[in-house]
Amino acid sequence: MVWNVPNSLTVMRILSIPVFIGIFYLPETTLPMHDKNVLATFIFAFAAITDWFDGYLARALNQTSAFGAFLDPVADKLMVAAALILLIELDRVGAVVALIIIGREIAISALREWMAGLGERGSVAVAFIGKVKTAVQMAAILLLLYYDPLGPLHVSFYGEVLIYIAAFLTLVSMAYYLKAAWPRMKAG
Repeated sequence: MVWNVPNSLTVMRILSIPVFIGIFYLPETTLPMHDKNVLATFIFAFAAITDWFDGYLARALNQTSAFGAFLDPVADKLMVAAALILLIELDRVGAVVALIIIGREIAISALREWMAGLGERGSVAVAFIGKVKTAVQMAAILLLLYYDPLGPLHVSFYGEVLIYIAAFLTLVSMAYYLKAAWPRMKAG
C-alpha cells in the first residue's frame, strides 16, 4: 500500500462518512436541523472536491498506484451510497431512485472488474455520459442535503428534479456500458 497525498485524501473521504452520517443523529438541542443540513452539505462537497483533486494530484505528482486506483472509486461509491441512504431516511429521496443509482454503481463496478480480468477494461472506461451523470448526481445530492430554502430558491425542489434526472442518466449510462461490453458478454 502506498501512502501519498492522493491516497491520504481518499482515505480521509472514507473516514469522513461516519462523521457525515453521525451529524444527523445529534439531538436537535445540540445541533438544529438547518445546521445539520449545512454541515452535511459541506462535508459532502469537500468529499466531492477531494475526489476530483486526489486524481488530479496523483497524475500531476506521478503518484498513481494500484491501491489508489482501487480505493478511489470505492470511496466515491461509499460516500454516494451513504448520502442516498441518509436521504431516504430523511424522506428526501425515494428508495427506488436510490436503488437505481446504487445498483448501477455495483453492476458497472462488477462489469469493469470482469472486463479487466479479460484484459478489456478500456472497452468500459468512463464515458462522457458517465461524467454527466456523476455531475448531475452530485449536484442533486448537495441540494437535497442542504434542503432548506435559500432566499427565493426552493433548493429541495431543484434537488428532487436533479435526482430524477440523475436516475434517468444512470439508466442511460448503464445501457451504454452494457452495450459496450455486450460483444464480450455474448462470447462468454
